Amino acid sequence: MSRRNLTFVCQNCGAASARWVGKCEACGEWNTLVEEGDGTGIAGKLPGRAPRKGRKFSLEPLTGESHDAPRLPSGMAELDRVTGGGFVRGSVLLLGGDPGIGKSTLLIQAASALARAGHRAVYISGEEAVAQVRLRAERLGLAKAPVELAAETSVEDVIATLSEGATPRLVIIDSIQTMWTDAVDAAPGTVTQVRGSAQALIRFAKRSGAAVILVGHVTKDGQIAGPRVVEHMVDAVMSFEGEGSHQFRILRAVKNRFGPTDEIGVFEMTGLGLREVTNPSELFLSERDLGSPGTAVFAGIEGTRPVLVEIQALVAPTTLGTPRRAVVGWDGSRLSMVLAVLQAHCGINLGGHDVYLNVAGGLRINEPAADMAAAAALVSSLANAPLPADAVFFGEVSLSGAVRPVAQTAARLKEAQKLGFNRAVMPESSDASDQGLRLETVGSLVGLVSEIAAKGEKRGKSAGKPSPEDG
Repeated sequence: MSRRNLTFVCQNCGAASARWVGKCEACGEWNTLVEEGDGTGIAGKLPGRAPRKGRKFSLEPLTGESHDAPRLPSGMAELDRVTGGGFVRGSVLLLGGDPGIGKSTLLIQAASALARAGHRAVYISGEEAVAQVRLRAERLGLAKAPVELAAETSVEDVIATLSEGATPRLVIIDSIQTMWTDAVDAAPGTVTQVRGSAQALIRFAKRSGAAVILVGHVTKDGQIAGPRVVEHMVDAVMSFEGEGSHQFRILRAVKNRFGPTDEIGVFEMTGLGLREVTNPSELFLSERDLGSPGTAVFAGIEGTRPVLVEIQALVAPTTLGTPRRAVVGWDGSRLSMVLAVLQAHCGINLGGHDVYLNVAGGLRINEPAADMAAAAALVSSLANAPLPADAVFFGEVSLSGAVRPVAQTAARLKEAQKLGFNRAVMPESSDASDQGLRLETVGSLVGLVSEIAAKGEKRGKSAGKPSPEDG
């Protein structure tokens, strides 16, 4: 009998090694290599079996008629916005998020909406019993929705059950890390099992036309656990973000073969589940501090949706040798760049101050158009000069100190005007139509800083206090 070949697979990144080592050479993690059989698996040759002869298939020309993929609306407008208009037949979506963020709540609400519309929806739970899923549905007021439930972890049993009767329009697998398949000789939850189970469910979705949603656990770094190849295998990857201290939840598309990847859906966690937020700008600004130094309203764009959010900054003197830089909801590298521009071109030295920057509401901003709003909030906090409460800020700051124009200016101004703002501080040469706002154009960051600092000096003199030093 021939000796069985073994390989060691990293459970963090999926890299394979011929021998066991304490530290993975690919990702650098310790004690993540697990022994797995090399002769079995989805693509491996089983011992004692001859390789299968390939069959011929027809090749199609590049030219021809193309049709849009048929979509099934989920019944939740925010979820449809992120997916691109609904679930595509035969597509596979991977949904990741922190524990307790509301992934199961979102999916049971989507399944209930589809079931009430007359479509067959199946919810397969590998982590909870059927009674536990029913308790959640009763708490959300969805107990009467005709959703089919099951608690199963065998992929072969799941596929055999779903193949009987009418083809389900939506299948939810919660979660992919709990599934296992007989085609792989490895323990459940390992990289090989996750990859094999996902591949079997993807083949079922393509063959039957059912839309399948796979729930994935995330690591402490926020990445979906398991091999990264699963993210390449599926059609869409969605991330459900939020913080426990905030009631807002953000559904963001990381990858989408059938729609945009820059759209977001905003939800609010309530006692009856997730509530869709149709106007997130009004919600993010509902509790903002009017007249407080260090706050600026940023007019941003998330996908095709304009979003107004408050940026909060705090600049405080420090006695430490190394001042602290803390940022929540924004890129820390962008904050360092803005601070360097303020020091090099505007004469503001923050080397003896701690700097804290926060995006209110738990939203994470990725576009560079927030540079000017962040700079205005920082200078406002340092000079103790409140910014106008009826003004919005947007513009990209270059390394030379110039403020560069950004895209979709008209949409930003329209959203600001709709929420009652009267002025907009924006870059020069922006393609802006008359939206009923007073437009204040800024060509260089020096002019904006000088104006804010002058207000701070005037306020200090009127209060009988010395003006703050810029450094």
